[in-house]
Amino acid sequence: MADNIILDGESLTMEDVLRVAYGQPDQPRLTLSAKAEARIERSAEAVQQLLNDGVIAYGITTGFGAFKDRVIPPEQVEQLQHNILVSHAVGVGDPFDIPTTRAIMLIRANTLARGYSGIRLGTVRLILDMLNRGVHPIIPQKGSLGASGDLAPLAHMALPMIGAGEALWGGEKLDGAEAMRRAGLPVIQLAAKEGLALTNGTSVMCALGVLETDRAERISRTADIAGCMSLEALHGTQRAFDERLHRLRPFPRQIECAANLRHLLAGSTFTRGDDSHNVQDAYTLRCIPQVHGAVRDAIAYARWVFEIELNAVTDNPLIFVDEGSGEIEVISGGNFHGEPLAIAMDYLGLAVSELGNISERRIMRLVDEASNTGTLPAFLTREGGLNSGFMIVQYTAAALATESKILSHPASVDTIPTSANVEDHVSMGVTAALKGRRINDNVERILALELMAAAQGIDFRRDVLPDAKMGAGTASAYDLIRGHVPFIERDTALHRYMEAMQALVAQGAFAAITPD
Repeated sequence: MADNIILDGESLTMEDVLRVAYGQPDQPRLTLSAKAEARIERSAEAVQQLLNDGVIAYGITTGFGAFKDRVIPPEQVEQLQHNILVSHAVGVGDPFDIPTTRAIMLIRANTLARGYSGIRLGTVRLILDMLNRGVHPIIPQKGSLGASGDLAPLAHMALPMIGAGEALWGGEKLDGAEAMRRAGLPVIQLAAKEGLALTNGTSVMCALGVLETDRAERISRTADIAGCMSLEALHGTQRAFDERLHRLRPFPRQIECAANLRHLLAGSTFTRGDDSHNVQDAYTLRCIPQVHGAVRDAIAYARWVFEIELNAVTDNPLIFVDEGSGEIEVISGGNFHGEPLAIAMDYLGLAVSELGNISERRIMRLVDEASNTGTLPAFLTREGGLNSGFMIVQYTAAALATESKILSHPASVDTIPTSANVEDHVSMGVTAALKGRRINDNVERILALELMAAAQGIDFRRDVLPDAKMGAGTASAYDLIRGHVPFIERDTALHRYMEAMQALVAQGAFAAITPD
């Protein structure tokens, strides 16, 4: 049985999120630490004290957004919190998949566990109970502007808690109240501040960022293998990966990438040594460490951002209780603003798109007889003309690369004012993250096509070099490919092989070969 994950609001990791999202190898049970429970209770008591004292505080005894100056009488504060959920649940589009939904719920619970949000202990526990019992709210993907947090999607997340909305339970889509009933969970009436605490924060864009950063790490490692296999198929040289060269331009991840390429290619006799008639390769082969290394930098930056955000408090206002005097202070600020995450996701998407660009260009070299100087037959096929071979495979890669370039336009440079111009600058963080997800989809497929094409090229080279050996890593990758995709002797429907390869890339089968 998997170990429990104990939330304290301070130590959640990306790996924890991935375990909860995907349930691999086993689904951990989620609980709160005693310290977190004490902080949550203290914060909820502070909210009640503010109500008892008649203090005017945003979102507790006032309306929201442009209604911040509308004072709400004490007898209506619970209705106010109910209303924020039902009024803000206006998301549209396809719902998030279950792993993303689980990540959203976990991150929201963890930020509430810090004890600055004024929410009751039972309400936070209910989120964890839903995760533990498999109640997954239906959350439409679109509707968040990423400032004032991810209001619309988080409202949908919380609706089943009050017996509204929809949720999946046991593989069935149900009304929220019915899903909770079948799972043996109560529905609740929200107390002061709770609706705002549930909806006001960056948990959706953070969840997407964590999942897509993890994917990007696998994609990056896969890209190294694809590049190395293409180098072997094209009779390229490893000279450009020499450690001495990269030490003179000491970007750490460029150096790491070059070292990884050398490891993958160790022992290869498909690559060439010094050749006075062919001293250097095209950029798509020669500059792999520079390009892939720069992408690694962007991925590392994204991981840094999301590891911080996982344990950040991102709602508003926040409740501060002095441990000595017991004095309560309510501070309105902007931790809900998703700009750090939006910029990170734009940067990540742009970088991963570059992996697709350079991979597509390597595919072009593999299929273009003129570009590969006759090392390989045109379009990687025998009887060209009768057979088109991999001609249209490169078309598909080009289409995907182009779409990714379009998606690389940053969302974070856009903004549109809302709430009567009170909320006059927004991050578009979820938009940036959803674009990043589509780019990752595209680049997984481009790399799958490059791996197929490179393996085809390797087989043609074996016709003239039957005793040649592949590198330590590329040989394993080749065997993996040939376990699912045969040598393509003549034209056939390639789609099923493309899908099988994309699945292997997505599952991390090639990334697992990479030693670093």
